Amino acid sequence: MIREPLVLGIETSCDETGIGIVRGRTLLANVIASSMDEHARYGGVVPEIAARAHLEALQPTLSAALAEADVSLDDLDAIAVTSGPGLAGALMVGVGAAKALALGAGKPLYAVNHLVGHVGADVLRDDGSEIELPTIALLVSGGHTSLLHVRDLVDDVELLGETIDDAAGEAFDKVARLLGLPYPGGPQIDRVAADGDPAAIRFPRGLTLPKDLEKHRYDFSFSGLKTAVARWVEKTEAAGSPVPTADVAASFREAVVDVLLTKALAACADRGVPRLLLGGGVVANARVREVAAARCAEAGIELRIPPLSLCTDNGAMIAVLGAELVARGRRPSPLSFGADSTLPVTSAQAL
Repeated sequence: MIREPLVLGIETSCDETGIGIVRGRTLLANVIASSMDEHARYGGVVPEIAARAHLEALQPTLSAALAEADVSLDDLDAIAVTSGPGLAGALMVGVGAAKALALGAGKPLYAVNHLVGHVGADVLRDDGSEIELPTIALLVSGGHTSLLHVRDLVDDVELLGETIDDAAGEAFDKVARLLGLPYPGGPQIDRVAADGDPAAIRFPRGLTLPKDLEKHRYDFSFSGLKTAVARWVEKTEAAGSPVPTADVAASFREAVVDVLLTKALAACADRGVPRLLLGGGVVANARVREVAAARCAEAGIELRIPPLSLCTDNGAMIAVLGAELVARGRRPSPLSFGADSTLPVTSAQAL
């Protein structure tokens, strides 16, 4: 068992090629190559383009990370890679590269869960504070909106709820397109909403009515909200009135933030857990962080947000989860594992 293993992590679940290197819980390198600009012309991630971009970016990203950490492949104690969930083709590129590296360098390989990695990113905080468990974790990204009860990072992660249609990030992208804003939608909505009134339009809060809460207390739905925005814009344009883009963006953003935090704080109260951890790219949204801080303070809930550089998809979070497995003496994953686009969050390691 190695107390502070030197681990390299590979992340290729979507459109970002991430290579991270950690020593135990100390971050040594975090290099990311994004293919976002290539997808922008299509208004969303194209899986085939993402996979091709990973192939082109892996070698230079790996070299940059090793140089930044000032280590070689021979120095590593292990390699970790995202095996799921994510885009199947993109995952296959990372998994194939990780297997080749592990075999070539003679290093153990750990196949880990992308979503659990987002929780693990919190242990790489700049202030060095330890993550306290159990915690409720709200993970919000382009492809995932998940609410977790984390009692142990490796052994006990319970899925409380998730999106049943569009993830929050997808809703941001689609509404941005409706408003004539470029991809990716999250930063654009955030920028425009700064000049709008979040109370100007009362958009629906999906799955928050009493009848919905019986079956979907912790689940999310943003498809109806997206449709409501589209109908509101169409009605306004049909009446010959200009669309108040800033107000629409601010009101839409407020509806998303309200649903996310209402359900997350309900989970904290129901489970008796006075901690909430936020993760995923949507956490970069200024309003999400602002409202989360205010509502957690009001409820007496400790709020933890990893550094913004570790909220989006990255290799460092994969490396630190791998390091945790190594430090606990877990066996490496067999080389027979494959990319699993629907890997359940209850499995921190693919076996």
